[in-house]
Amino acid sequence: MPTDRQLPIYLDRHATTPVDPRVLAAMLPYFTEHFGNPTSTTHEYGWTAEAAVTGARETIATAIGASPEEIVFTSGATEANNLALKGVAEAYFAKGQHIITLQTEHNAVLDPCKYLESLGFTVTYLPVQSDGLVDLDELKNAFRPDTILVSIMSANNEIGVLQPLVDIGKLCRENGVLFHTDAAQSIGQIPLDVELLNIDLMSMTAHKVYGPKGIGALYVRRRNPRVKLSPQLHGGGHERGMRSGTLYPPQIVGFAKAVEFGIAEMEVETARLTQLRARLWSQLSQIDGIYLNGHPTLRLPGNLNISIAGVDGNALLLGLRPTVALSSGAACSSAKIEPSHVLRAIGRSESLAYAALRFGIGHNNTVEQIDRVATATIATVQSLRKLALRS
Repeated sequence: MPTDRQLPIYLDRHATTPVDPRVLAAMLPYFTEHFGNPTSTTHEYGWTAEAAVTGARETIATAIGASPEEIVFTSGATEANNLALKGVAEAYFAKGQHIITLQTEHNAVLDPCKYLESLGFTVTYLPVQSDGLVDLDELKNAFRPDTILVSIMSANNEIGVLQPLVDIGKLCRENGVLFHTDAAQSIGQIPLDVELLNIDLMSMTAHKVYGPKGIGALYVRRRNPRVKLSPQLHGGGHERGMRSGTLYPPQIVGFAKAVEFGIAEMEVETARLTQLRARLWSQLSQIDGIYLNGHPTLRLPGNLNISIAGVDGNALLLGLRPTVALSSGAACSSAKIEPSHVLRAIGRSESLAYAALRFGIGHNNTVEQIDRVATATIATVQSLRKLALRS
């Protein structure tokens, strides 16, 4: 195992983030002295754990403009997405069997949609524009009398684009259709208000915002009687019957603390990350044959996704490995040999989709690190192109 001094610069924060030391400090007591089960209502150990869960639920709800009873804890955004999609499909089976989503969604949405198609549901996979944003006219025209749900992510996990949630939510409300968004990449990173955005269901996770892995939540609107959801896990009736299973106070406390810090520091961190991203792009844009993937400004502040013509993507990653830890796309699909479905959807050729780099800038990344990464990337591209000319 390399020492800290030898570790590469970490720029893969769309895959995961380190746990903030302040978050870890808040979690630790609930592993040891406050170890009780929050559903144990007959003694102090359970009461203490329950109070911690209640406080965390209130913190997360406040962060998104919701009520505490509208937060359903899950194991992460993947489970939350499955609960939202399958839960709505089952609850509304008799009324409609049509779902609308985007071709650029995370597999945690696309795969449940494919599963629902195998059961007889119809799914419309809308294309996106060249900048990765949905065409609102196409969305408007996709609604049918039997449409029950629209699922469009807040921020794309590869190219970082921010979808126009206000407009999407308005269209859904006008058509009497439920609106779900996967906010795994955006919770604690950008402002989210479920009332302003007309969101009915929203998936969240902790580990993208400097919290622990293995904990997330689904926001389920309770103030609208149209929002119905069939649970996918049974056995105990936890989370108001929406998700059975013993709650894990250390993770839940950590999730809430991560979101709390993210909200408190959002304005300053957004400005800092935007500057670092602009600095990195300013240097990399000198490379001939470089393409920016996604909208230039309507994107997560720490996201930069590029494709470089004339280089092999795997060779590029290998050459950069000693300097920087990053990926070419989604962590859950990085082992696959297929090119990114997101990049193909925005019109990139297969070769450019293979030759992509996703930079995820975040906490503790510095100007000096950004400059080192830019220098290494430029040098590696030049080296690979020279080798290609010789062969």
